[in-house]
Amino acid sequence: MSAVWGFLTRTQGRGGRLTWTDWFSYGYLILGFLVILLPVLWLGLNSIKTQFQIESQDLSLLPGDFDRVARATVNGPDGREIFVIADLPDWVLNWSDISDEERADQDIAGFLAGYEGNQLYALRSHLGQVSNAARQLIADQGLPDWLNRYGALTPTAREAFDLDSVVATLDADQQRLLLEYLGQPPFEPNRIVTQALVTAPHPETGEIMQWAIPNPNATSEFFPGRAVNGSADGVVRLPADTVTATRNIAPEWDNYIEPLTNSAYGVNVNFVTCITNSVLVTVIATFITLLINSMAAFALSKYTFRGQTLFLVVILATLMVPATITLVGVFKAINATGLSGSIWGVIIPGAATPAGVFLLRQYMLTIPDELLEAARMDSASEWKVFWRIVLPLALPAIAALGILSIIWRWNDLIIPMVAIATATEAYTIQLCLLEFRGEHVSQEHYRLAMTVVSLIPTTLVFVFLQKYITTGIANTGMK
Repeated sequence: MSAVWGFLTRTQGRGGRLTWTDWFSYGYLILGFLVILLPVLWLGLNSIKTQFQIESQDLSLLPGDFDRVARATVNGPDGREIFVIADLPDWVLNWSDISDEERADQDIAGFLAGYEGNQLYALRSHLGQVSNAARQLIADQGLPDWLNRYGALTPTAREAFDLDSVVATLDADQQRLLLEYLGQPPFEPNRIVTQALVTAPHPETGEIMQWAIPNPNATSEFFPGRAVNGSADGVVRLPADTVTATRNIAPEWDNYIEPLTNSAYGVNVNFVTCITNSVLVTVIATFITLLINSMAAFALSKYTFRGQTLFLVVILATLMVPATITLVGVFKAINATGLSGSIWGVIIPGAATPAGVFLLRQYMLTIPDELLEAARMDSASEWKVFWRIVLPLALPAIAALGILSIIWRWNDLIIPMVAIATATEAYTIQLCLLEFRGEHVSQEHYRLAMTVVSLIPTTLVFVFLQKYITTGIANTGMK
């Protein structure tokens, strides 16, 4: 640690005085550190935010949320009524985000028994109990069975049934329940949304009150607020500088736990399987890449044959061809060989890399030919010369290529999309990250968390083995 501190406090000037060169150097180091650190820090902090916080585009740096209340909208014969319900438990406020197991653990009937009137109607709809209660009502009252399919009938087909006569036999609450179930006016679907609970003085009376507002992070000068106690009618404009909100710091570690335990809501892939597939692809592909590239580099650096320069030029020319241009050919080759839907379709197409051949060839050119000739004079076969002499001496370059290959294979998305996009059981980690955003469900909190998980292996490889990268590349003459 003292060595690190000594390096960081080193100055060019005498007596520890900082010169303009020192200021420039330290400024450049700090700028580079921030450029690298800030995106990673942003990703890490967002990965432990709740789904609601991310979807509401909360720009706060720390994970957590404001104290929240429910704003309910109830439709009835008297029109639409909007009001605030305070002191609801978290599982009610977050009902749409919790899993089926968590929902099953709640005593919904006992909870609803503590409410009546419009609050009951709003909470009953919010918790999805209208259908269950209406079916139970139909069974208990001996009502016609066609009521259960009435909502799916066409207007013409509904004319064959006398709904009004059935509704007339029920009391007011039963009528409301049945008509809500059937979606008949004026009982449109009731709705509950969460809003932030803040404290602010009433703009006219100055009385300190609790209000429900949409989002305290907005940049507007005023917030539309609705009194929690219902004493203020309608929406009141609250000056932003008078609003006080309480934010609770609460990391959402379930963003990591649920995908890794295959319990993430709305996700159709097993992330542990994706990690396993990526490990297999990375390890096997890296081994094959090192073997093929080292053999090709050995032939191009230590043998003289007709067309040697042409082969090298052709290999290097492929570096100038964008990968997207070859996608159609790669796709057809994978299908023709029967590798589609298999991880071998990801491993084999990228087995030989022109950059790897060039890197190893440049390093092997520095190995003295006299060593190889001496081995041949001692009756060593070409395989033994390659395996026992060239590979050990080229180990720094091979290590550098191996590390780069691990990073390439782990982060590759194009080849997996071409080869295994139709086989979810063969998905690699990069394809799995795409599954967290679908047409109807967006799970950005899971995707951010699993992106952090996907960065860990390559980060560890680079941090602990970076000396092999710099040494290997430096000795190959690559720029």
